[in-house]
Amino acid sequence: MDELSLLREMRDRTPLATDAAIDRGRTKLLQRIDPRSVKLQQKPRRRAVMRWGLASAATALVAAALVGGDVFVPGPLRGAATAQAAEVLNAAAETTIRTADLVPGPGQYLKIQSTNIWGSVAVAADGSVHEWLDTEESTIYIPANRQEEWVWERSGRIPTTFFDEKSKAYASSTEPSEGYVLRGNNGGFYGTPPDQSSFPSQDALAVFPRDPSALLAEIRRQTEGKGQSRDGESLVFIADLLRTGMVPADLRAALYKAAALIPGVTVTDEQATLDGRRGIAIGRVETTSNRRQDIIIDPKTGLLIGEREVLTKPQGSMPAGTATTWTAIDTTISETAP
Repeated sequence: MDELSLLREMRDRTPLATDAAIDRGRTKLLQRIDPRSVKLQQKPRRRAVMRWGLASAATALVAAALVGGDVFVPGPLRGAATAQAAEVLNAAAETTIRTADLVPGPGQYLKIQSTNIWGSVAVAADGSVHEWLDTEESTIYIPANRQEEWVWERSGRIPTTFFDEKSKAYASSTEPSEGYVLRGNNGGFYGTPPDQSSFPSQDALAVFPRDPSALLAEIRRQTEGKGQSRDGESLVFIADLLRTGMVPADLRAALYKAAALIPGVTVTDEQATLDGRRGIAIGRVETTSNRRQDIIIDPKTGLLIGEREVLTKPQGSMPAGTATTWTAIDTTISETAP
């Protein structure tokens, strides 16, 4: 199994469920657990660490010829985003091409800072459910020579947003998550690259097609049978890749244009604010889970501000409109690393 397949498998371990399914699972859990208090952490739908690796040239060629068994014909795919969303995405693609990627010089580091929000849920012994949002700060230092040591600072998950007093009291009574630092040559924080690489390699990024239709076809091939829908999972894949902060301008532009070909993609917020930065949100709703996946773009630079997942209907104590997960990224050059 290649690394990109491992990514899809990893994401499948945290599927989205309906409220009814969650209630059934909670009931079964409470029937089997010890009567003492038990805490369950709800994992984010996408982990902070994503596994990427080198896709073979043969894979890329097959993807250019086949889409889930159908013959691939170059040109627009069936259906597309709304005209307004397509206009924003295509304009962002043209702008981002003219925005130079930051390249560290000898002894310097590419510094990728992100603020991440993750949803958590806990079930107490009495069956009461507690929900809140955790915040995690993350900074990755990538040396000019990517084969050398990378450094990843993580704050740990800290409860920060609450929807009722009982959940706030419950979360405050738990042991806080401690911060830590990971180190690994060529991004191998959890093992030896490329088999255990935690982030997309330059080779892996290079093999993605730059033609938007061919790129979307490859994304659909890799996500076939995953997620709640083909189109929804395609946009999630694009958001996942962009949120690493490591995508070069030409691929970033192609991903924007590929998103413009996905049916159901619309402009969801023309003045979206994420971690104090404002941009245009492009998203798509999954009616099964009542969630919306957004990517937020700075229209002036074409750069990604971040991505988020938003409830379109209330869920538990969380009201509609709550961003249950989001990531905001900022990339700079650093002279030093911890």
